[in-house]
Amino acid sequence: MLPTKHETPTDTMNLRDATPGDASAIAAIYNPYILDTTISFEEDPVDVGEMARRIGDVQAAGLPWLVAELDGAVIGYAYATKWRVRHAYRHSVESSVYLAPAAARRGVGTALYEALLGRLRAGGYHLVIGGIALPNEASVALHEKMGYEKAAHFKEVGFKFGRWLDVGYWQRKLL
Repeated sequence: MLPTKHETPTDTMNLRDATPGDASAIAAIYNPYILDTTISFEEDPVDVGEMARRIGDVQAAGLPWLVAELDGAVIGYAYATKWRVRHAYRHSVESSVYLAPAAARRGVGTALYEALLGRLRAGGYHLVIGGIALPNEASVALHEKMGYEKAAHFKEVGFKFGRWLDVGYWQRKLL
């Protein structure tokens, strides 16, 4: 199904499946979220080897990990993971999307999520869940634009940078 071309207001970007060779670019996008924000609850940067392992694990589980490229450079990525390990949860997944700062508000997140949701629907998944560290207006807006609805709000469930943080969960039925 991939790769595909998507038009943004000023550019053409390519969406495709991630490869282990994308691990360095993906880590470069993700690590500032770890080091400088509460968007990710990880606290230590992810090295290239670990990122390649994560990509491989997601894909080995039969789930998509997609990247958006512009002029040959990875500018964002989206992927899905199993929601829980119990067999009864096998039809539900959790989605994530991360963008390089220059890709924000250019339609990249929307294009990645449209492709990801299409792949999940084609794979027979019933429900997709997005966890969002709060506050995060941009992520909430993207998820709601994509048809997710708020389903839960956990208060003070994470602790990072010396403060307690909330997490909300948004969900969308696919089938």
